[in-house]
Amino acid sequence: MNQIPAIRKVDQKALELAKKVLRIEAQAVTGLIERLDDAFPRAIGIILDCRGRVIVSGVGKSGHIARKIAATLASTGTPAYFVHAAEASHGDLGMITRDDVLIALSNSGESEELLTIVPLVKRQGGRLIAITGHPASSLAREADAHLDAGVAEEACPLNLAPTASTTAALAMGDALAVALLDARGFGAEDFARSHPGGALGRRLFTHVRDIMRKLDAVPHVGEQATVAEAVLAISRGGMGMTAIVTHTLAVVGIFTDGDLRRALAKGVDFKGTPVTQVMSGNPRTIGPERLAAESAQMMEEHKISQILVVENGVLVGALNTHDLFRAKVI
Repeated sequence: MNQIPAIRKVDQKALELAKKVLRIEAQAVTGLIERLDDAFPRAIGIILDCRGRVIVSGVGKSGHIARKIAATLASTGTPAYFVHAAEASHGDLGMITRDDVLIALSNSGESEELLTIVPLVKRQGGRLIAITGHPASSLAREADAHLDAGVAEEACPLNLAPTASTTAALAMGDALAVALLDARGFGAEDFARSHPGGALGRRLFTHVRDIMRKLDAVPHVGEQATVAEAVLAISRGGMGMTAIVTHTLAVVGIFTDGDLRRALAKGVDFKGTPVTQVMSGNPRTIGPERLAAESAQMMEEHKISQILVVENGVLVGALNTHDLFRAKVI
């Protein structure tokens, strides 16, 4: 039998260091909460009033974070793009107009490349939001709104490599993006329009009608049916349930595998008992034009594995979790 080797000292040290890194970075993010002040809503107001686009800029590790923040803003309803601060002073500054807002990232707040372009941006009327780790820095002083993303220490054992500080800046950018998303009333369908490809696009653009089983494939029996007839419908339907409907196909209830087990436990006479006596009344339903993702959320929330699709009060289809998996909605 193969035995799991004992953890070497070097492995134990790495594990403990990893835990320390995560603690420091977690503390760096939670520490931002207490320092949020009126500058944050002021920054939100500046961006909402922006008639142009949001330009996010930085250099080094801050530049990488700036690029990600720009991408998050753009995908959540705030037109934004990244401009490298060093490239801006060599021609890319022409991409920034007086109608734009510049978000500048620098942990020190003294990045030479950013300080070179800030006066030029402000001279033509652009607004500046700074995210730095030093409220007294040059960049913070020049900003129309300064967001303090300072950290007590970096997660790097040498306290040199940008680690906790970049995590904090990224979290502050996410906070901006989410607050703007909410202020704009940006919804799931808006999000879908900017994410049409891949699994995310399928999840957001797929409607219930696209993947539901149509009526002729949905097990259903009349309200006069016996439990025995309902059990046969479940067996034939392959959905683990049967809908109970009136002669006009209005939904009365649902009889599931779970209802069947409970009926067995009670010793119900299957041939003589109407299914209406053991069914679940007022079942969860969804309309065919709703997003399939909403049906997944309803099924998860109410801990059910099937949902009936109803249009104008009439049964038109049904879904179960297998259908959602098959459509890659979940």
